[in-house]
Parts: sequence; C-alpha cells; structure tokens
Amino acid sequence: MARKSLENTHAMPKKRSQLGMIWHQLLKNKLAVCGLIIILGIILASLLVGLVVDYDTIIIHDLMNKNQGPSLQHWFGTDSYGRDLLLRIIYGARISLFIGFVSVLGAMVAGGAVGAISGFYGGKTDIIVMRFMDVLMAIPSTLMAICVVSALGQGVMNLLLAIMISLIPQFAMIVRSSVLTIKNSEFIEAARCGGTSTARIIIRHILPNAMGPIIVQATLALGGVILTAASMSFIGLGVQPPEPEWGSILTEGQEFMRDYPHLVLFPGLTIMLAVLACNFLGDGLRDALGSVDKVPHNHGLAE
Repeated sequence: MARKSLENTHAMPKKRSQLGMIWHQLLKNKLAVCGLIIILGIILASLLVGLVVDYDTIIIHDLMNKNQGPSLQHWFGTDSYGRDLLLRIIYGARISLFIGFVSVLGAMVAGGAVGAISGFYGGKTDIIVMRFMDVLMAIPSTLMAICVVSALGQGVMNLLLAIMISLIPQFAMIVRSSVLTIKNSEFIEAARCGGTSTARIIIRHILPNAMGPIIVQATLALGGVILTAASMSFIGLGVQPPEPEWGSILTEGQEFMRDYPHLVLFPGLTIMLAVLACNFLGDGLRDALGSVDKVPHNHGLAE
C-alpha cells in the first residue's frame, strides 16, 4: 500500500512555478507575443546597427542623393540631406528607448518608494503625500514635460527628468494600493514581531509582492513615454537635430511631406508600432497575472 502511494506521488506532474505559469499564460496571448517580439527586435536592431554602420554615416550630408524614395539601396529612402532614413530610424531607437527605459525605471523606483512609505505609515503622512500626488496627476504629462524642459533647458537628460517626474504619481498610487492590501498580512506581522526594521519589511516583503502591478504599469507607461519624447522633440523641446530621435526625424521631414511623404510615413509608423507593441505586451501581462492570481494553490498531496 505504501509502495503504491509512493508511485502515485512520483507520477504526479511537477507543479509549475508562478513565473512559469505567468509565462505560459502570456504565450497564449498572440498580440502580447507579437508585441514582445517587436520590442525585442527594435532593441536588438538598435544595439547591432553600430557594428554594421558607423554613426557618422547618418549625420554626414549627401545632397546628391536627397529625398530619394524607397529602393533596394535605401529601403526607407533618404531624407532632405541625403541620409539613409532607415539607419536614422534604427539609430533613433537608441535615444527613444534610452529615454523610455531610464525614465520609467527612475519613476518606478521613486514612485515605488513614495507609495510604499505613504501606504505603510498611513495617517497624516499618507494624506499629505497623496494630496501632492493628486496635484501632480492633475497636470497632463506632456504639459509637465514642457514646463520642466522650459525651466531647465533642452537636452536628453532634461527631457528624461521631465518625463520621469510626470510618471512618479502613477507608480506611487499603484504601490500604495498594494501596500495597503499586504501590510496587515500575517507574514508582515511576524516580521514585525521578529524585530525586522521597517525598511527591510518594505524592501524584502512588501515590494516583491507588489511587483506584478508595477511591471504591468511600467510596460504600459513605456509606450506613453516613447510618444511623449517624440512629441517633445517634434515641437523643438526635446532632442535636437541632427541627433536621430524619432520625433526630430519627423520634424525634419514635415516641410517636405507633401512631395516626399516617406519622410514622415516611416518614422511615424515606427513610433506607432513601438507604442502598440508596448500596449499589447502590457495588456498581455495584466491578463496573465490576473489569470494566475485566480488559480487556487493547493500545497497538500491528494489523498
């Protein structure tokens, strides 16, 4: 009898880890997988293009070949200065993704810290911090970025800082909500009774359990950041020509768009594709995390 029970135990399939379950659910969402492939493709292309073409190639003017349409030699055509448009878009992905990832990461860290402190301590601290976050959220992100850049000056770092400030309230609200749900759990009370410091409880116990909503928000915010950065560069307050940022490429091509529509068509489609990919991936992660949370966890063996 004992031998039969042992055989049944060994025959039971191994339980999937939570991360594996999330990945399995994500793979079921075709749009999310498509978004992930697009994002990874853009990242890989931006990293490898430097091994194929020198950076000076996309800056030096070649007026003999300006405003050429798409061809086998120049797949996306050339711009008004004779530079290859495809190479400029790929190089521009470096700047756009750098602004996107760094600003989202900075906002995630700063907003996470603010939200965790506000939710954990509660009381007057929570009221004061959240009212300040409400004020920041009442200001549109693009308007906030315009104000910060106008005050600090143009440049990649100032644009990055401006976008990061506008994102902080979103992450603060999400982390606060998760902290309020988790902070009264039994394992938190056990950590308190064991003499664990508040900072260690927040970093080691609370924030890891709130990472799901944070990752989803970060993925969705990345698309918005790319769009905001391109908008700021398009109106002349972001990355300045001849730096190949997607918004600045659109700015250079808008003067000739009636006669040479490829100058704005391809960079515009690239921005749209990147934003859609981030949204698809974010929606897929949200659905995957939601479906995993609904799965009952049974840690005992069936009788």
